[in-house]
Amino acid sequence: MQDLWVFGYGSLMWRPGFDFVERRDARLYGYHREFCVFSHVHRGTPEKPGLVFGLDRGGACRGAAFRVAGEKAAEVYAYLQEREQVTSVYLDVMRPVRLLETGEKVTALCFIVDRAHLQYAGKLSFDDQVRLIAEGKGQSGANPDYLFGTLTHLREIGIKDARLEALWHAVLQRLS
Repeated sequence: MQDLWVFGYGSLMWRPGFDFVERRDARLYGYHREFCVFSHVHRGTPEKPGLVFGLDRGGACRGAAFRVAGEKAAEVYAYLQEREQVTSVYLDVMRPVRLLETGEKVTALCFIVDRAHLQYAGKLSFDDQVRLIAEGKGQSGANPDYLFGTLTHLREIGIKDARLEALWHAVLQRLS
């Protein structure tokens, strides 16, 4: 069985939830990290949706690539289907990613947003993002925790994202 690479760009970076052989900083081209998915389960409900990241078209996204041993690949894929595809808002596709340390390209499982899905939020205003994140709460917890976890991990790997920092501060202000 062949090893499986998985690309994480949100909570998968800081809470993968599966066994892996190695983790590498990586970049996916052609997609960017965006708060563009209404969360009806993990960080919100259908009545009061939260907002989570999706990989949306355009640009590039720095994240983490996890190499899963071949004998665990089917088990990890099934776990990721259960975790990421609760409402089928993502398309699971194989895409080339570049491992930043070596420049090597590997093909990784990526979860990109399905723009035809009802939960696709598109490009929301800053104020709408703040409101949805501040108010969202679902099975996996409060939506602000999701933003903070991702932002903290990005900081740890040396990624400064002024837009997410501003969003975090605005969410904190709204909560206080």
